[in-house]
Amino acid sequence: MAKTDVAVKRDDVAVKETGTALALASMFEADAGAGLEQMDKGDFALPFLKALTNNSDEIGVIEGAMPGMIFNTVTKELFDGKKGIVVVPTAYVRQYIEWAPRGSASSGAPVQVYPATSDILSRTNRVPGDNKDYLDNGNYIENTANHYVMMVTDEGIPVPALIVMKSTQLKKSRKWNSMMMSTKLMGKNGPYTPPIYSQMYRLTTTAESNDKGKWYGWEVERIGSIPADQIASVYMAAKQFAESVNRGEVKVKHESEGATMQDANIPF
Repeated sequence: MAKTDVAVKRDDVAVKETGTALALASMFEADAGAGLEQMDKGDFALPFLKALTNNSDEIGVIEGAMPGMIFNTVTKELFDGKKGIVVVPTAYVRQYIEWAPRGSASSGAPVQVYPATSDILSRTNRVPGDNKDYLDNGNYIENTANHYVMMVTDEGIPVPALIVMKSTQLKKSRKWNSMMMSTKLMGKNGPYTPPIYSQMYRLTTTAESNDKGKWYGWEVERIGSIPADQIASVYMAAKQFAESVNRGEVKVKHESEGATMQDANIPF
């Protein structure tokens, strides 16, 4: 068979495969959402986006996991911490979470979650050399900042997730909140503060340390407003997610950081 005939045959196969792929894509789109009809928000797990540190449970368990990477707890995806991820903030909720000491029967889940208006910290005390706020019952309280976001994939697909910041990362949370508050756009009546879910940010990780140890923390950089070609997809999805969070429809299952993280006395 001549080389030209082989090339033509390959082209025919490529055309057929392309046609099949387009046909399948059309069928998938026509049946969008099928099979999910009986599921509601309580049937889904909200992914946490974590900055992996030296003592993270995922190191040595998840293939390729390294300190400084960003980890999706549901999809198990890993992201380069230096390149970072693009997110759209949707809502912010601060809470005080009560944890039992490591090794107790209820140490894997919060004992109780208090709103930011609670005076629970006034009932705590600190042990010398420790950075935790302890109640008289031996449990400790963590001041926790919850940032609900839409992570935007490289393909422009919005994925709901939660980023939890506490201890040393609370200053990063406050900085991010200040960035959102200070963002201004010019409108027909002058400058205004746009909804937080109109803006895109890049989150990366950076090495940090103090006299208690070393870890990786967050760095937040504002990219700018959501591009016009992503308004229908990213902006509307972020707005709907924000409304769901504010209505109390999004439930979060907080989990402890694991033995190494709870016992290490490092502030992360």
